[in-house]
Amino acid sequence: MSDPADVLTDLRAEGEELDAFVGELNDEQWRLGTPAAGWSIAHQIAHLAWTDRAALLAVTDPEAFAAEVEKALAAPERFVDDGAEEGAALPPGELLARWREGRERLDAALRQVPPGGRFPWYGPPMSAPAMATARLMETWAHGQDVADALGVARAATARLRHVAWIGHRARDYAYLVRGERPPAEPFRVELVAPDGESWTYGPEDAAQRVTGTALDFCLLVTQRVHRDDTALRAEGADAERWLGIAQAFAGPAGAGRAPGEGAR
Repeated sequence: MSDPADVLTDLRAEGEELDAFVGELNDEQWRLGTPAAGWSIAHQIAHLAWTDRAALLAVTDPEAFAAEVEKALAAPERFVDDGAEEGAALPPGELLARWREGRERLDAALRQVPPGGRFPWYGPPMSAPAMATARLMETWAHGQDVADALGVARAATARLRHVAWIGHRARDYAYLVRGERPPAEPFRVELVAPDGESWTYGPEDAAQRVTGTALDFCLLVTQRVHRDDTALRAEGADAERWLGIAQAFAGPAGAGRAPGEGAR
């Protein structure tokens, strides 16, 4: 886990990069479809704003957040889409202002969480660094959808280390959410970072291994690309299975992208 100040700084930078893409869009561009079926650019930003609000409630008002969890349990297949639909219906300027304000308020709240402090979430309780890492992962992933909708390329940055970390950390969850038993043995993940350095996770002598670029791995675990459209390599049947189901995000198992329909 990264230092809390570092990951919060990176989360702010990730939000600002996406803001630079959408801040000057006209109304027609906000309605452009993204690779997520049925979601426009407005839906992507609305989802981020909605989740930031939920995170802020979890940190500052656990009782109010508990009510949000009840709503999610009542409609597990719809509550994420419903939140995005509500925000996407706003005028673009109002939606953008809401997202910006939410980012600032969440940043301030997370910086005030005392060391070791934890708060509720839709899954296990979260620490401030874990929440910031999860928010960065989602901002980056939905930012990829926006970039693809606009036909622009994004440079891979060192901030991907947070996405890679949570992707590796969530290995067992990808099995459990599908009703499968996770492998007992740990995996080794060896990734080439954007600057050419090596990011490694898991024991060096693990029999099950995944190797490749950090960008490919991060696109895969956020389900922005199909496994066949990456250059990732798996050694071992369990590692190969994981690459077919990996997800870094909480919630139901995603359908992922079809071959050839992944991120640019």
